[in-house]
Amino acid sequence: MGLARCDWAGDDPLMVAYHDREWGRPLHDEDRLFEMLCLEGAQAGLSWSTILRRREDYREAYDGFDADRIAAYDDARQAQLLGDRRIIRNRAKVRAFRENAQATVRLRHERRGLDPYLWAFVDSEPIVNHFTSTDRLPAQTPLAEAISKDLRGRGFRFVGPVIVYALMQSAGLVNDHLVSCFRHPEA
Repeated sequence: MGLARCDWAGDDPLMVAYHDREWGRPLHDEDRLFEMLCLEGAQAGLSWSTILRRREDYREAYDGFDADRIAAYDDARQAQLLGDRRIIRNRAKVRAFRENAQATVRLRHERRGLDPYLWAFVDSEPIVNHFTSTDRLPAQTPLAEAISKDLRGRGFRFVGPVIVYALMQSAGLVNDHLVSCFRHPEA
């Protein structure tokens, strides 16, 4: 018998590694927060494992998620991305990456970046939940709705409340590891 984990990790080694090493750990790195914001949006309508399997390809295609570089992409570069089979070639999602990069660059000037901006919503401390089963996990919360509304007002795209809550979980703003999971106490 191995470690008790959140059941959504399943037995896929990639998902297990993501669960064990990343999901729910407080994230304060600007580039990684931008990456997760984009990838959570790319996931819309898809499974997280689909995006996770392509994450390295996304990093290559999008210059390591350098927001300054992505913000400067011209229409020719956007068209090139739409032809890149390594990523999800959805026109709205590709457009959203550039718009989110531009909004992130603006946010750096207004709020010093995604890290202080996002973490201010939780008073710089993760919200620790105590769920006993995955079916009790919310898809969104009133706080995710408020963050989503504010992000959209700042020009971000693919940041609905469900996507924002997924970002909050992945970036550790909220600890939604099940109480039976070995990661719950440490996250």
